[in-house]
Amino acid sequence: MNLKSKNVLVTGADGFIGSHLVENLVRRGANVKALSQYNSFNNWGWLESIDCKDEVEVLCGDVRDAHCVKKFSKNTDVIFHLAALIAIPYSYVAPDSYVDTNVKGTLNVCQAALDNGVSKVVHTSTSEVYGTAKYVPIDEKHPIQPQSPYSATKIGADCIAESFHRAFGLPLVTARPFNTYGPRQSARAVIPSIIIQLASGRKKIELGDTSPTRDFNFVKDTCDGFAALAESEGASGEVVNICSNCEISIADTFEIINGIMGSGAEIVRDQKRVRPKNSEVNRLWGDNSKIKSLTGFSPKYDIKRGLAETVEWFLNPENLSKYKADIYNI
Repeated sequence: MNLKSKNVLVTGADGFIGSHLVENLVRRGANVKALSQYNSFNNWGWLESIDCKDEVEVLCGDVRDAHCVKKFSKNTDVIFHLAALIAIPYSYVAPDSYVDTNVKGTLNVCQAALDNGVSKVVHTSTSEVYGTAKYVPIDEKHPIQPQSPYSATKIGADCIAESFHRAFGLPLVTARPFNTYGPRQSARAVIPSIIIQLASGRKKIELGDTSPTRDFNFVKDTCDGFAALAESEGASGEVVNICSNCEISIADTFEIINGIMGSGAEIVRDQKRVRPKNSEVNRLWGDNSKIKSLTGFSPKYDIKRGLAETVEWFLNPENLSKYKADIYNI
């Protein structure tokens, strides 16, 4: 399937990855409907900042409402389902809201897609469902391990999505991105947190455990991976990693950013940023051979290039002003 001229709905379009995906799809010539969570301020999140805003139909609603999702998914060829609560620390505080949004929201999207005859659903999973690696690189056959309420709800959402493919033949692929970073990412994530603290002039940078490793992926690569899976005829019914096939520790990631920004800062451990015992995912390193074989996709950005572009965006005063360096947001 070529996405050009296709009618596409993106849920979670107002978020970090969603807003970049909207831009990516517009460049590909798709007719994009972007679902932004309703709020009384009529604020469209990061969609307010994209250059192609006038080329997108922005819809305000909520994936937790089945009627809303069914209405917005009519006359749609492809749904990219990204809407989710994703902050792991907040899932310890408010797990019920994660069930409503992540599990029930996915159910609503799948049911609406089935009822409206949508040709393809790209459902978004997360590498967090794997938990701490039992072997590396992590392929799609790796055991699933819920180590936080967030990852548990994403496992539930993945199972709902898979069940609609198996039981009803819904043409659906589960995209499982590893740790995506880049412009517009929330300050709750480690890379923006480092950059924002350094940009504020701090010499003591507060972080949690810096020993875990991650497979970081620049957001433009992640979005290319989503599009490639949507266009792949052989991906339906599959779970597919989107990753770089590399790992790096949080500590080493800090050192790269520290070097780019020339700050000479050092890390101090902030206990409130440390996950509960047995909840921390200590190692993530993804195997991307499956997406390569299905679609030919390979990431274009290495970690240094991606971090340099990310730092450049955050150091723009207009962008940096949207973040609060003195507040740790779970």
